[in-house]
Amino acid sequence: MYTYKTVALLLLSTLCFQTFAQKSTDFPRVNIIPAPVSLEVKKGDFVLDPNVAIVIGASYNEVVSVGSLLSERIQQSTGYHLKIARQAAKTSKAIFLIINSTNDATIGTEGYTMSVEPAKITIRANKPAGLFYGVQSLMQLLPPAIESTSVVKGQKWNIPCVEIADNPRFKWRGLMLDVSRHFFSKEFVKRYIDEMVKYKFNVFHWHLSDDQGWRVEIKGLPELTSVGAWRVQRTGKRGTFEPAEAGEKATYGGYYTQDEIREIVKYAEERHVTILPEIDVPGHSLSLISAYPNVSCTGEHYNVNPLTKFKREDNVVCVANDSTWKLLDIIYTQIANLFPGMYIHTGGDEAYKGYWKECPKDQALMKTKGIATPEELQSYFEKRLEQMIISKGKRMIGWDEILEGGLAPEATVMSWRGTEGGIKAAKMGHDVIMSSQYDAYLDLYQGDPIVEPFTYGYCRMKTCYEFEPIADGVDPKYILGGQANLWTEAVPTERHAEYMTWPRALAISEVYWSPKERRNWADFASRMEWRLNYLDAAKVKYARSAFDPVITATKGPGDTLLVKLDTEIPGLDLYYTFTTTDPDNYYPKYNGQPLLPPKGASEIRVITYRDGKPIGKQINFSLENLKHRLPAPRPSAVE
Repeated sequence: MYTYKTVALLLLSTLCFQTFAQKSTDFPRVNIIPAPVSLEVKKGDFVLDPNVAIVIGASYNEVVSVGSLLSERIQQSTGYHLKIARQAAKTSKAIFLIINSTNDATIGTEGYTMSVEPAKITIRANKPAGLFYGVQSLMQLLPPAIESTSVVKGQKWNIPCVEIADNPRFKWRGLMLDVSRHFFSKEFVKRYIDEMVKYKFNVFHWHLSDDQGWRVEIKGLPELTSVGAWRVQRTGKRGTFEPAEAGEKATYGGYYTQDEIREIVKYAEERHVTILPEIDVPGHSLSLISAYPNVSCTGEHYNVNPLTKFKREDNVVCVANDSTWKLLDIIYTQIANLFPGMYIHTGGDEAYKGYWKECPKDQALMKTKGIATPEELQSYFEKRLEQMIISKGKRMIGWDEILEGGLAPEATVMSWRGTEGGIKAAKMGHDVIMSSQYDAYLDLYQGDPIVEPFTYGYCRMKTCYEFEPIADGVDPKYILGGQANLWTEAVPTERHAEYMTWPRALAISEVYWSPKERRNWADFASRMEWRLNYLDAAKVKYARSAFDPVITATKGPGDTLLVKLDTEIPGLDLYYTFTTTDPDNYYPKYNGQPLLPPKGASEIRVITYRDGKPIGKQINFSLENLKHRLPAPRPSAVE
């Protein structure tokens, strides 16, 4: 994957992966994710000690924030308080953060070069963002203990000598967090941003409203937070919850004050992250309607939805209602003022149009405007909303449903129902963000549902890694990049949000940053596994689902069932049994050929091993249920 001039080149082969992935001490010392454009390992180490200075020089005022963040991160685990200076002392080692005096066109605005030598480290970039991303790579060269939240004693802080030149493939590299279905604290949002920037994500898409909760304070509309931010509490599996009972108090939820929003925005900006706020309309608007029923087609009272089995409640705003537009103008004016980024996401997905068909106001509007279909009515809504967004100095992003009935002239499309909507929009000359539900939805099962926490759909880490945002025949200039989305219907806690995000988001980070030709699954898998040590040190919860067996079925002769076993991670051994006992590495080892279950067998049990030790979960699967795993079309993320 890289250009190495040392024996480290050998470590990047698929063959050697099976050797060095056996235990932590066998891993190569350079495991940067996402993979840099070029990397050369040299002899020697830079040893971090308390006397190292962070030197900013002539660009001091421009990049002091980058230097301060570096100093803070190093001090947290090492206890060293590295001073920031304009010049290096002649007798001490230093980390130089330098803005290029002349622009280096090869690395752009977010790229960097880094040279690590025994006596100094030099990171150069055209802009502070590039220096910031160089610092993220530098931190990954340190031992995993660098991520500890407290001082680690007795650790040697060696950094291998390297030469790196790096820049991103795409300018939009996002993660989306849904805080409507379950409210997450301000502190957690900051920690989520802290983790995403380590892997060079630069957009935090914040889903702030939906049927299950309104999460942002809007001055002058107090019911949005006093009513729309709260619902009755239910636990268990989504879709099984009972609706609110008569007189039952809504106590579950929360919202961010405008001061808290500003605090988080500033926090993100310091880390070169743009926050994309989403206020979802015209559908997914039940929390808005529960607070202000006059903006719906019926005007009836509804409770905020507690994740009951989905019904066609009146969760779409009335397009023809003047109150709708007055309310939206107040909301988007304040959203535009709170979030300094170029874009506002206005949703537009899954808008149920049945109420529009029955609404006298909407039907009259359609007749007056010559609108023939409900899809065209949504297009009218989106185009009018886009003009409102533009009037506030912003640009509009919507989910790919906004294509239906005619796309707003300047809208950017976020393609979630696969890539088809994005391809169509790009061919129309619109900017596109690829966020396919099949390849980048972090709320879906990442391992076998038999052993995973309840959710829906299916999206393994390898699937994420193999995602290609630019389809054949599409002009790349219209593909801004992409993102991974964490919807939280089945994610009730902050720790589980981490579990669903990591390590799949590592795979996505490489898709959006690294050159396409640099991607190699076996190499990534080895680097990913080593990075889990860093997540451990940071006390971040993550999934090890990629180490579990993968069990599928095919039809054999005479309509028999054949069982096929596999693993995501290369080099793992599979042991199985058709008895009702637990297999270990003395049981039959899978040889890659489909298995015909013996007569009378009712289940298969499978476990993964490496180097004689179990590494994944054991999976026990009924053969009768396995029939449902016969090859089928890609599953939808929508029930």
